[in-house]
Amino acid sequence: MMEDIPEREARAFETINGETIFITQRDGCFYAYQNLCPHLQVELEFLENQFLDRDQEYIECSTHGALFQVETGHCISGPCVGQSLEKVAITVHSDGGIYLEE
Repeated sequence: MMEDIPEREARAFETINGETIFITQRDGCFYAYQNLCPHLQVELEFLENQFLDRDQEYIECSTHGALFQVETGHCISGPCVGQSLEKVAITVHSDGGIYLEE
């Protein structure tokens, strides 16, 4: 649900396929990505639901400090510059639910 993901925060979710994704909110828009850094295919967060940097401006990989733009998933700093997180297609419904697109 939308209210479970406050502005400039992120939450992890496990899909029915057993994959972990995370959803973050920026300026009222929601963005979802696979919880895998393109550098070493490791999970991004260092603590549960801690996907953003200290200033809550960028998505940060806890392993090597790579920074990714929230809106695009594009890496702007770190060992995987030029690569991107794998975006997950979601739909936000008027009932407040956030659903994976198939």
